[in-house]
Amino acid sequence: MSARDEADAAFSRFVSQSRVTLTRAAWFLCGDTELAADLVQDVYVKTYVAWNRVRREEALTYARRVLVNTNIDRLRRHRAEVALADAHEPIDPYDAPGAVAERDQMARWLAVLPLKQRQVVVLRYVQDLSEQETAEVLGVSVGTVKSNASRALATLRSAIPNMQ
Repeated sequence: MSARDEADAAFSRFVSQSRVTLTRAAWFLCGDTELAADLVQDVYVKTYVAWNRVRREEALTYARRVLVNTNIDRLRRHRAEVALADAHEPIDPYDAPGAVAERDQMARWLAVLPLKQRQVVVLRYVQDLSEQETAEVLGVSVGTVKSNASRALATLRSAIPNMQ
C-alpha cells in the first residue's frame, strides 16, 4: 500500500469517526441542516488538502478550528446571520420527537447570542471541550473563553424561563 493510499485510508477513518460530531457542531453554529452539511463538506475538503500536515491525534481539533473559521468566512461573505426559520428539518430525523423539540429550542436560544459567544457555548458545552481546548480551537485566550461563556450564560438565563 502506497503512502498516499495509507493517508487516504486514515482520512476516510477520520471522516467516519468525526462526521456526527462536526455536523452537530455545525448545526448549532448556523441553525440550518443543509448549511451545516455544506459547512462540514467544506471542512473535510480543507482538512483533506492539509491532511499531510495534520497530526492524526489532533485531527478533530484541527477540523473544529476549520469549521469555526469557515463559518466566520461564510458570515463575512453574507454580512448577516440567517435566523432560524419557523420550521426546519431536525439534524437527525430518527431522534425521538422530544429530543428533536429540545434541540430545536436550544438552537433558537443559541441564535440570540452573538457569534463569538455562540461559538464558545457550542464548543464548550455542546461539544464538551475544556476551556483550554475551546481557546485553542478559536485561537483566543482562556480568559476570553471564560468571559464569552459568562456573558452567553447570562444572556441565556435572561432569555430562558426557569433557568436560574
